[in-house]
Amino acid sequence: MRINKYLAACGVASRRACDKLVADGKVTINGKCAELGAEVNERKDKVAVDGIPVAMQTEHEYYIMNKPKGYVCTVRDDRDRKTVMQLLPEGVGRVYPVGRLDYDTEGLLLFTDDGDLAFRITHPRNEITKTYLAKIEGTIGEKELARLRGGVELDGKRTGKSIVKVIETDKTYTRLHVTVKEGRYHLVRRMFEAVGKEVTFLKRIKIGELTLGSLERGKVRRLRADEVFYLKNL
Repeated sequence: MRINKYLAACGVASRRACDKLVADGKVTINGKCAELGAEVNERKDKVAVDGIPVAMQTEHEYYIMNKPKGYVCTVRDDRDRKTVMQLLPEGVGRVYPVGRLDYDTEGLLLFTDDGDLAFRITHPRNEITKTYLAKIEGTIGEKELARLRGGVELDGKRTGKSIVKVIETDKTYTRLHVTVKEGRYHLVRRMFEAVGKEVTFLKRIKIGELTLGSLERGKVRRLRADEVFYLKNL
């Protein structure tokens, strides 16, 4: 088993984050510094991260949070801002946020120690859809909507096609549902900026067809078995 997959199965972090741990020299196999792409015999090899032994988990934990604005999606923040980890209830194991929501963005955020599931949901090649509720100032025309749906250029690269639906509008604001398959930095906000519109409120409301339901802002609950099964088979 490759080292990044092994570490993810141990609940250390996502595969991508585990690759960085290896690249930074923080991972050892049988006392020797691991290299990217190294193979691990999970029955015989002894693996450690920062000198702490890790082992594969047979059971995992899965949670869903309705993230409020004003929190960052990291374990620690060097600017001393509040992190989503502070909202987790006591007794939750060593879980990590799956993907990120911006500081000012609310909504659906998953936590798990299942690195394979985290990798599946966040890797661009799997094209897992994420749906957002966005509020913009003023109205938006069909020309701008067509551009958003067909893709706009950000940093020299065009965004993929998206589903954009107006759900409420008047002269002062418009609310829309936006469904994307990418995870670029500030993607939805920057898409609207590209067509001259400013997002004043943003909330993720779905991953695939998984929703927050009645979960209140700032609250966390354990995922049901059927929800975990759904995510693993997206």
